[in-house]
Amino acid sequence: MTVYLVGAGPGDPGLLTRRGATLLSEADVVLYDRLVHHSILTLAPLSAELIDVGKRPDGKRPGAALQDEINRLLVEHGKRSHTVVRLKGGDPFLFGRGGEEVEALTQAGVPWEIVPGVSSAFGVPAVAGIPVTHRGLSSSVTVVTGRVDDPESGVNWDALAKVEGTLVILMGMMKRADIAAALARGGKPASTPAAVIERGTTPDQVVVRTTLDGLGDVTLGSPAVIVVGPVANLGMEGSPRPRPAPLWGRTVVVTRSGPRTRGLVEALHAAGAETIEIPLTEQVGPSDGGAALRAEAQGVDRYSWAVFTSVNAVERFMSELRDARALGSTLVAAVGPATADALRAAGVEPDLIPVEYRAGGLVAEFPDHKPGTVAPGNLVLFPCAERAPSTIPEGLGAKGWDVRRIQAYRTVALPPPDRWLLDRIVHADAVTFTASSSATAYAALKGSDGAPLPVPPLVICIGPTTATDARALGMAGVEEADAPSSDGIVSALVRNLGHGS
Repeated sequence: MTVYLVGAGPGDPGLLTRRGATLLSEADVVLYDRLVHHSILTLAPLSAELIDVGKRPDGKRPGAALQDEINRLLVEHGKRSHTVVRLKGGDPFLFGRGGEEVEALTQAGVPWEIVPGVSSAFGVPAVAGIPVTHRGLSSSVTVVTGRVDDPESGVNWDALAKVEGTLVILMGMMKRADIAAALARGGKPASTPAAVIERGTTPDQVVVRTTLDGLGDVTLGSPAVIVVGPVANLGMEGSPRPRPAPLWGRTVVVTRSGPRTRGLVEALHAAGAETIEIPLTEQVGPSDGGAALRAEAQGVDRYSWAVFTSVNAVERFMSELRDARALGSTLVAAVGPATADALRAAGVEPDLIPVEYRAGGLVAEFPDHKPGTVAPGNLVLFPCAERAPSTIPEGLGAKGWDVRRIQAYRTVALPPPDRWLLDRIVHADAVTFTASSSATAYAALKGSDGAPLPVPPLVICIGPTTATDARALGMAGVEEADAPSSDGIVSALVRNLGHGS
């Protein structure tokens, strides 16, 4: 049993460390701060308990009182849970009160570990192109909180005004005018360069360049980092942050589940989109425990063809084979590149990959068999999902083949996501479905008011069957992906939502 204090970084979820991501994936309980990016929380298992302990800037959750409660929760869960992650914005030990939490854990005899994070004090200016130290301009940097006239803060503004290096101020926007006045009283020239960076490292980043004299007139909000010193004039090319990514500022709901979700999410992030991940279904073994699949795999060499229309079917079937050579002379068809790659990973080169990557395209290119005969030479094995469409059996049957459909896996619904996650969907720009089962599960979700959850204005489906089913569920704005793959989904999103589209 260990409590891990993990730094979530300054805003961009990609700046979370690998160690932090690993611990989140194993967490039983996650206590998270207000500014932690929602997509980081989706790294936690669906079974994990997520507890919002964020302090509110409006004073409705006062810091001192809440900190005592946080300490109590950490000790309580640390004593009874295997893995507890205390997820903190930036770095746990830089104005994050991580030291106080460690003291509470130590006194209670609860093991703890610190996982450092990228601090906003350094990461935010860096992304804006502002080096906090620079040869000839600044050889030192001081980081302080934006508290003025607070004896407990320990900030000596008169002394700081005389320091020649860079001053980085966190949590200072509410007192920015007072900070400027305090530094001016201490002797800091009114012309000293200053920069304010709001929502740094995120797609919403805004940078305002000013001087100490004009700091009080900056109207940006929180969270923001204030940089005072000559280096604040550097990095002009990054103010505001460049926006070359085609899906910059767009939010996409991803309903895909399993490890292959990461490929789609990473492709969306590379295109500049933010994602809300809500796994709605998962693939489990066949209802007979795999007995039928196992039997057919052992006698697969009696089939003329084996046809695969999903990666999952390939993986389930190949796991039952003694050796890829057991296929013998059986030919193999794959519906598209992803399925073909899964076969190659198992040591099998597909004999047929249609030009049009869908079941209908595979049927169109599949060779005819002499009609009207049912003999061993026209047997086709089709391992598939329990509720896979009948396109393959009917289409190949019309060409004279005897198709044996075998259940390789089932798709089952997962419990509804946490309410905090569902509430974010209201403002999403698009949702993606890679299977009809996900569209069905989404349609069953309820919002905070008990009404059906709103569907984003754009619905991208991986293929025609899923698109047809989504429309049948009453969804509007339904379009097919440009190809049945992560890249095809992203391409369709860019075509519809990309800047300049």
